[in-house]
Amino acid sequence: MTELPADYRAFHQLYRPRYMQWAELYLGNRHDAEEAVDQAFEDLCFTWSEVLRTESPNAYAWSVVRHRTIDCARARGRRPTVIDTAAFETSALRHAVDPIGELEESLSVYKAICALPERQHDVIVLHYCLGYSIRETADIMGITQGGVRSTARFARHRLHDALGLEREEEHR
Repeated sequence: MTELPADYRAFHQLYRPRYMQWAELYLGNRHDAEEAVDQAFEDLCFTWSEVLRTESPNAYAWSVVRHRTIDCARARGRRPTVIDTAAFETSALRHAVDPIGELEESLSVYKAICALPERQHDVIVLHYCLGYSIRETADIMGITQGGVRSTARFARHRLHDALGLEREEEHR
């Protein structure tokens, strides 16, 4: 058996936990997330030298992980579970005076997030739902920090419009 390249092993060690967190949120269970992420890393391993020659290996790897995760959901006849579980896991819901009203609001927000374009959806989920910093989100997706901020701003505008909310003034 051939030894895996050191840079591949380092990439795997650094990014697998991050990818697992996203895939588990998307798929709704750890087993399916492990399968999707491990398949993505197999794909990356077989083409590692080509991955390193891309403009952004992180962006390429994110795309592979994202598509493997979506393929796994489709193979199981499921839709993304972000909308199913996230609304039920908010602390606001646990402490709400009107839990049903809070639930309806949460479901509206998550439906609006799911309707965002792919890149905006990913930025919102990574940054706001999973709590990654701007820098970490940029690193995971293989884009610039400015790209994350800009994408998040456009996504927030879309969410405000979709939810019928007034836009707050953006401060820099």
